[in-house]
Order: sequence, then C-alpha cells, then structure tokens
Amino acid sequence: MNEVVETLRKIEHNYKLFQQQQFSFVRALEHTREEAHDLIRPVSSITQVQCYKDHHCYNATDRRILNMFISICNDLRNLCQKLEMVHPGDSVSNGLLEKCRVLLNDSNDFTAIRATYPHGVVNYLSLEEARHRYGGVVSLIPIVIDSMTEWITYMKRHVLYKVSRGRGMSKKETPTSQTPSAVHLAAPASVSNKHTVQLQEKDFQTYLAENQRPQQKAPWRPPGKH
Repeated sequence: MNEVVETLRKIEHNYKLFQQQQFSFVRALEHTREEAHDLIRPVSSITQVQCYKDHHCYNATDRRILNMFISICNDLRNLCQKLEMVHPGDSVSNGLLEKCRVLLNDSNDFTAIRATYPHGVVNYLSLEEARHRYGGVVSLIPIVIDSMTEWITYMKRHVLYKVSRGRGMSKKETPTSQTPSAVHLAAPASVSNKHTVQLQEKDFQTYLAENQRPQQKAPWRPPGKH
C-alpha cells in the first residue's frame, strides 16, 4: 500500500506541473487540430490526442506537452492495475477502479465529463471551449486522480477496521483461554498442600510418641511406713 501511495504522489506532482501549462496544452491541441483539418469535433479520447501528436504535430513545444498528457494517462493506467493487485476489495473499491479503467481506456469518449470543485481546470477555458471542445480532455486526469485517492482512503479505513477488530477479539479471548489452565494448575496445588499438612501432623504426633519421656515412678517404700 505504501508503494501505491508514493506512486500516486509522484503522479500528482507531475500533474501539477502539467496543470500549470494548461494554456500550452490547449494551444497545442488547437495547432494539431488545424493541421488535421479537424476543428469541428471536440477532443474526446486519448487515442485522438495520440493521433494528433503522432501525425499532425510539427512543433517541439506542442509535442512535449502532448507527450506529458499521454505519459500521465499511462502512469495512471499502470497504477490502476497495481491497485487491483494490492487487495481484492469489495463492491465500493471495485466500483472506483472500474470507473478509472473506463475513463483511461484509449477509445473511451470523455466529452461529457467535467471536473468540479476544487478543480478549476474547466474555469480556465473560454465558454465555447468548456462547452464543446476541451472540457472533457482537461477534466480526465483530475477526475481519475480523485477516484484513486478515494480508493486508497477507503481501503486504509477498511484494513484498519479489520485489524483493530481482530485485536479486540484476541484481547477478549486471552483471559478465557488462560482460565482453564490456571484452574487446572491451582487445583492440584491445593490438594498437594493439604496432603503435605496432613503428613506433617502425622509425623509430629509420631515424633511426640517416640520422644515423650516416661513418667518417673515414686521410690518404693515398705508398706505401713509412710
């Protein structure tokens, strides 16, 4: 779990650097869409961004920022696979992972998704851009990161609850498990002590009988001369 948390922290750091360059990202999409003569439809999938970069990008700055977006998506996809192996989970945690898997699918249409508070990525766009062209693509990464953070928080609480519950049960069971053996040991001890006392009393009586001085008889005197 610690490795997962550290990996997500690194991804969040990279995303903050990317977010600071959102204007450059949107401008790179504009340039490549113009080259592709694809200005009508919105940016709706990771595959579409990959296609713009591979076939319609002729600017090093645009290529760098598009690469950064795709790289973060790939890192999140790999982390999602790790989360599946960390713990089998339940319906809640599995639901969060399924949401991440769907969003990170290369061909998934994310046109309709929108990141909300505390994320301001949509607010940085113009009204037309937010409504139609780039609202989905800029919302993808923050929504996935939020879902993974929620998964980690949920799993930590779930595991801590199970551990604390297990410790509580073991503490309750400990005195009960020790009681029979304690009683079992105490009973022979008391019987043994009683038997010892009886033997000591018997030996003492024998000692007295053997060592008691015989009563001295009065000296013999002739009859009538007292």
